[in-house]
Amino acid sequence: MSVRAEKLRSFGANGPITKRCTFGGAGHNTDVVGHELILKRRHAYRHRSMACSKILIVLFFGGFVAAQIKGPERRVVANVITSEHDPKVRLRLPKAVQYVGADRWVLYGIADCELHAFVEADEQKNVQRLYWVQFEGYIPTRPELKHEYNSPQHANIGGMDFYVDTWVRSRDGKTRPGSDREHIEALIRQRGYKMPAGMMDVRLVHLLDEQKRKELMIIYGEDVTPTGFNAAGLDEGGKAHDRWPAIEKALVERAVKMIVIEETPKQ
Repeated sequence: MSVRAEKLRSFGANGPITKRCTFGGAGHNTDVVGHELILKRRHAYRHRSMACSKILIVLFFGGFVAAQIKGPERRVVANVITSEHDPKVRLRLPKAVQYVGADRWVLYGIADCELHAFVEADEQKNVQRLYWVQFEGYIPTRPELKHEYNSPQHANIGGMDFYVDTWVRSRDGKTRPGSDREHIEALIRQRGYKMPAGMMDVRLVHLLDEQKRKELMIIYGEDVTPTGFNAAGLDEGGKAHDRWPAIEKALVERAVKMIVIEETPKQ
């Protein structure tokens, strides 16, 4: 998701408002040029004011939408998430998972985001596997926005098509302020869990329809330690990067196998 930052500017006018000028053959007029400048400045001010008003309207309605968004809507029982809309499915994870919790907010001020976090961890709460499930849709006040993915790799889970992306990441990797990753990592820390030094992740994204404004995203992550390498080594340019294709293939296969998606049973 890419968001262009808008900057508000002050609308002060600088320089002289009137200027004395001589028009050959027409005599002297001390007001004509000044009047034209005044009209031009008024015209520019009016357009700037309209632009400012549009920005303030977007900010106002963005804040209004945020105020209207309540807590998470999906229901979680043990290792199962039940969603009654967008999409209407039941998502089942391995029985060994521990539910960390949920969060819901307006992501970057433009998308209604609801995430649920599950982990597999040892007795010391060291995370070994992460299951990050996210329901997301752009808010109504931004009708021009659409999700865009171009990964050539796809996977089918429960009859639903998912874009597939993978990466490795160090624990001290840079996290964008306000991002969904920042939210889920904060949630995990609040519950006393500790992330490993490096993880390898699979991102699965299903777009709900042709409008591409709503998505179901699932990120499955594993501690990179059992591979015998670290995240920096497996990453592009790393000493063990030539081993990544085989590790990546097995990781994607495990991710798809770990997640079961079914239609929500009719009441």
